[in-house]
Amino acid sequence: MNMILKKRLSLPRFHPVAWGVIIGTFLSRTGFFMTLPFLGIYLGKFKGIDPATVGAILAVSLLAGTLSSFVGGALSDRLGRYPVMISSMAAWSLVLIGFAFAAETWAFFLLSAINGLCRSVFEPTARALLADVTPSEQRADAFNARYFAINLGGAIGPLAGLKLGAGSSSSLLPFFASAVIFFIYAMVLVVFMVMFKQQLHEKSASITMNQMARIIFTDKIFLYFLLGNVFVAGAYSHLDTTLSQYIGHDRIEAYSFLFVINTLSVLVLQYPLAKLMKRFSSLTALKAGCLLFGLGLFGFGVFDNISMLALSMVVFTTGEILCFVIGDVLIGEIAPEHLRGAYYGASGLAFIGQSVSAWIGGILLSVLGFGQGPILFAILMLLAFVAFPFFHRGQHLWEQRRLRK
Repeated sequence: MNMILKKRLSLPRFHPVAWGVIIGTFLSRTGFFMTLPFLGIYLGKFKGIDPATVGAILAVSLLAGTLSSFVGGALSDRLGRYPVMISSMAAWSLVLIGFAFAAETWAFFLLSAINGLCRSVFEPTARALLADVTPSEQRADAFNARYFAINLGGAIGPLAGLKLGAGSSSSLLPFFASAVIFFIYAMVLVVFMVMFKQQLHEKSASITMNQMARIIFTDKIFLYFLLGNVFVAGAYSHLDTTLSQYIGHDRIEAYSFLFVINTLSVLVLQYPLAKLMKRFSSLTALKAGCLLFGLGLFGFGVFDNISMLALSMVVFTTGEILCFVIGDVLIGEIAPEHLRGAYYGASGLAFIGQSVSAWIGGILLSVLGFGQGPILFAILMLLAFVAFPFFHRGQHLWEQRRLRK
């Protein structure tokens, strides 16, 4: 009995570099969530920037990240995983310090763009390194551990940021603390690069941008999924942008609490939902997810009671899990094996919806004001619902394809 219990409680035997990536992911996400979810509040409340401009600044980060989403993996294939991760993490730490010292609006636009670039370069490279050093039979466990680390950092980060003064008169301290965390992680990666000199067998990307575009518009099922995902990604973007301004401008503690509820809901609901949705097709799950996204958004504008806001966040998070986790599963189902990487890379284009929606949210706040929550979030709900017909059409074509096989 003791042997069985010991076996269950023992940590997986991942490669030391894999553990470095997983633990580093926890640290970097903790640092990220200590500051950047509060950036909209910081820019509006302490820098006096109007909501529409704040929305545009936040949107620039998402846009830069989307447009450079293909760069990280290709760059790491040519230069190696470690140099790309080290340089992007070091640059990221400087960006955070820049946010603390910047005074002009144009500087915040520039820093926001570089922030998005650093994230889009670092994230795919870290995932590639994790896959490089992990045997195929352990990869699912390793990536699950990484996802857990992401959400654990998302739970701890906002609380730590709030404790350090995010959204208050001492709001510069979280930027410096996060910068230190990122710089330390960069130094740890240098140590790993020196200690572990594995020969990483990396394939250079052979699919050009034109070929990717041809794949997207040839495969109608993938195209409908991608179009629906534009609106899904847009719905999710309001968590860090529109919602942070709407609730955080006068209820900073409530926003931080909701952010923690979001992360904890992912940790609690992820596996039960995955088990439940095995009974349904992936596109059915996506249709349910976009509806739940919209209903959760509407709840944020209708309710003031913290309990009902928390319930709205649980509904929103359920949609998040269904759309993002099941979305990755769907790509694996519809993509030809020899083009799977191209499909996953092309799917990043959907996150253009994040940039546009963050901007739209800022405009709606400027036009309608903070006292028109039900109208504002009803509009955002309807935009989330637009994904439904795209997923429904894609499901119809997917079923037809499967019947022909």
